[in-house]
Amino acid sequence: MAAAFTSSPTSRRQFLTLLGISAAAVSCGTATAGGGSGTGAQIKTLKYQGSVGAVSLPELAADLGYFEDVKLEWVGNTISGPQDIQSAATGQTHFGSAFNGAVIKLAAAKAPIKAVISSYGSDRYSYAGYFVLEDSPIRSARDLIGKKVGMNTLGAHYQALLDTYLSRNGLSKADAGKVEPLVVPPVNTEQALRQKQIEVGVLTGILRDKAVAGGGIRPLFTDVELLGPFSAGTYIMTERFIKQNPDTVRTFTTGVAKAIEWSRTTPRDKVVARMTEIVKKRGRNEDTTALQYWRSYGIAETGGRIPDKEFQLWLDWLGERGEIKKGQLKPSDLYTNEFNGYGKG
Repeated sequence: MAAAFTSSPTSRRQFLTLLGISAAAVSCGTATAGGGSGTGAQIKTLKYQGSVGAVSLPELAADLGYFEDVKLEWVGNTISGPQDIQSAATGQTHFGSAFNGAVIKLAAAKAPIKAVISSYGSDRYSYAGYFVLEDSPIRSARDLIGKKVGMNTLGAHYQALLDTYLSRNGLSKADAGKVEPLVVPPVNTEQALRQKQIEVGVLTGILRDKAVAGGGIRPLFTDVELLGPFSAGTYIMTERFIKQNPDTVRTFTTGVAKAIEWSRTTPRDKVVARMTEIVKKRGRNEDTTALQYWRSYGIAETGGRIPDKEFQLWLDWLGERGEIKKGQLKPSDLYTNEFNGYGKG
């Protein structure tokens, strides 16, 4: 999705190259994890990428016993949403999660993928904050001209929101182009901000709450202030995998939906305790301290069902910028709620 934003020409070329590789691999049928065995048996072990010190919804669902006969196989940790869904599109994994704008760009590059359930979002508990130091002179969008903004990856959710913030606050494309987004790993963002290596740092979830608890920083703006509560990302699978493994997809999607609602209705301390136990059990030598700041997955809809508006927002935005052809895709091309059995009895 880098082409949609004010990233460098190099970043743009790299991302579009990855999109091309993803689309070519899937269209040529080289995705090793994308289909069944050819004997009619459905795949029951799903390969996926995780995140250090965090518990994803599929990991939570599996631990809660919501996946029945479906199991997860961790193959490593993802470095970003776009990378995660590219891995799924090319068959290195069976599912991946990314910002819905990145899903649109991958689909526009002819990768036959479908979103099956929301994976994260923004609400009053879980949101992306664009933080500056407490004594920073930055108070407005115009103050960002010439400043460095650290985020986990270029061309995805956080750069989209930065670009939207600048546009809505009256900056011209020329001025917005003088704001410099930089890749900073989430676990290093707070330190980079406090050491003044960047002027603004995007902080989310437990890393944000931990940083705020340390004092000395304040939000310039948040995504929930900008757009209101919304589901920002989805889990995607290839159309081929969905067609060949419908029961597995239904078990996965409904299990994730149950985990979403379990996290909403269970006392926070019990959710945190369960997550901490999951991280310790998997034995990857991870620090569980940040989990104490978890509050919500931020998903707006019951059971993670996907409404048109969660894709239409970014379809319109990308179309206006000429990054996709207007009318090339519509929301129903990008997602399905068919396999989400939550609330159906």
